[in-house]
Amino acid sequence: GTSLELPADLGGARAVAVIAFRREHQTLVDSWVPWLETRAEGDADFRFYEIPAISGRWGIARRFIDGGMAAAIQVPEVLRRTLTYYGNLDALTGPLGIVDRDTIHALALDAEARVHAMVTGAFDPASAAVIAAALDAIE
Repeated sequence: GTSLELPADLGGARAVAVIAFRREHQTLVDSWVPWLETRAEGDADFRFYEIPAISGRWGIARRFIDGGMAAAIQVPEVLRRTLTYYGNLDALTGPLGIVDRDTIHALALDAEARVHAMVTGAFDPASAAVIAAALDAIE
């Protein structure tokens, strides 16, 4: 129920934002969560976020959509890290260089929300290594 301005309101010296564009992408997002939770346990300055990106045309149904997600999630910790973007998807994806909305994108970010690495798709050790190296290089 809190409005945030992204990326300015992301916390942590290091963060990962996992951006999804479709409801069926949740399985892909969930594949990253165990690794991200383990990473968070060892780094107090690390945060991670799940960002469902929804076209602004659905803004009129925002309360219904957000309520449905909250009812489905029901875990306060997961709700806190889920930040739904409602707006122009081109305005979100263009600056990030995202051209494929058919999968998810995991971004390693610094405290100023600068992107240090981006990988696509479900968790796999090689993609996690790319994200981990980028996070480890952030001071």
